[in-house]
Amino acid sequence: MITTVAVSGYRSLRDVVVPLSRLTVVTGGNGSGKSSLYRALRLLAQCGEGQVVGSLAREGGLQSALWAGPESLAGARRGAPVQGTVRKGPVSLRMGYAGDDFGYLVDLGLPQPTGLPTAFQRDPQIKRELIFSGPVMRPATTTVRRVRGSVQVRDGRSWSDVTDGLAPYRSVLGEYADRQLAPEVVAVRSTVRSWRFYDGFRVDADAPARPPQVGTRTPGLSGDGSDLAAAVQTILESGFGDLERTVADAFDGARPQVLVADGVFDVAIVQPGMLRPLRAAELSDGTLRYLLLATALLTVEPPPLLVLNEPETSLHPSLIPPLARLIRQAAGRSQIVVVSHSQPLIDALRADDGAADPQGPQGPQRLGEVVLVKDLGETVVEGQGMLSRPSWEWGSR
Repeated sequence: MITTVAVSGYRSLRDVVVPLSRLTVVTGGNGSGKSSLYRALRLLAQCGEGQVVGSLAREGGLQSALWAGPESLAGARRGAPVQGTVRKGPVSLRMGYAGDDFGYLVDLGLPQPTGLPTAFQRDPQIKRELIFSGPVMRPATTTVRRVRGSVQVRDGRSWSDVTDGLAPYRSVLGEYADRQLAPEVVAVRSTVRSWRFYDGFRVDADAPARPPQVGTRTPGLSGDGSDLAAAVQTILESGFGDLERTVADAFDGARPQVLVADGVFDVAIVQPGMLRPLRAAELSDGTLRYLLLATALLTVEPPPLLVLNEPETSLHPSLIPPLARLIRQAAGRSQIVVVSHSQPLIDALRADDGAADPQGPQGPQRLGEVVLVKDLGETVVEGQGMLSRPSWEWGSR
C-alpha cells in the first residue's frame, strides 16, 4: 500500500506531503490544487512507462509546470510583500511516494546547454532517481540511485555500477530491468505501471464507450472506456456477480448484458418492464457513466492503486449512495484515491466508515480525508503541522 505521496515544485504544489489510507478522499475548493495532485500522481506512474518527459513537454515544458511563486514564502508569511529572491537551489520538480515495501522519488530539472543546435529545449531532464525501502528515504535505506546518467545498486556496504550514460530523458524504471542485480527496480516499475487512473469518462454521443467494438478478454478497463463491452463481459464471465448486484442496486433491478455478433461486442442494460435491452448508444449520460465507473472499480484484476478524479460528474443525486458503496467495496481489493469536491459523495463515504466488506480481504476500511487549501498561492493540507506532516526527505542532487 502507498502510505505517502510527496510533490515539490509542481504548479501550486510548492512542497506538499500527503498521507494516504486504503481509501482516501482528496477534497477542497476550486483552485485548491486537487487537479495538480491528480496530475502529479499520473506523472509518477508515467515514469514507469518512460513517458514523464513527453507528458511535461505537452504541458508546455518544465517552465510551464513549475511552481510560479518564490522559492520561499517565509518572508511573506511574516507580512513582507511576495517577491522573488536569489535562488539558492536548482530549478527542480520532484515527485515521490513511499509504500509498505519500497519508495521512489524522481527529480527533474532544466536541460543543460550543450552548445549544439536542438529543437528539444522544452524537454526536462531527469537529474536524479532513488529507490528506497521503508517509509522515508535515508542513505542507509537507499537501494538504487541514479545521478544524471549513472545508475548504481547497493551491494552490501558498497555500490555497484550497473549502467553509465543513461540518457537524461529516460527513466531508470523504463530502461533497466535486471531481476538479478536490481529486483527493486522491477518491483517498483511493476507497481507504478499497474496504477489506474480514471478522469471524467466521455459520455457524449461520440464517446468511445458507445459504439460496438471488437472484443477480447479485458481484465481492466482502459482510461477512455473504449473497451467497456469487453470489460463488462470479462467481469460477467468471472461469475462473482458483483457487477450485476451493483447495477441492480443503482437502477431498480436492471442488469448489464453484452450483445455479441461475429466478435463485435455491444454493452446493453436490461430493465424491468422493457421489451428489449437498451444498447450503449441509447443509454443516458448518467447511466453510461455509472456503468463505466462500476466496470472500472469491479475489474477482474484489481490494481494496487486506483485513482478516480471527480467520479460524481453528471450523476443524479440518487446514484451517489450506490457509488459510495461501490467505492467502499472496491477498496477491499485495491487502494483507492477519490479526488472530489462533492459533499454528498464525501458524506456517503463517511456514512459507512469502518464498515467491512464481507467479500473483501482487507477487512474494515477507515476513510482518510485530505482537505487542500491555498495559502499565498501554495497548496497545503488543511490542519497539517510540523508534527502531523508525514516524514519525508528529498535529499540533494
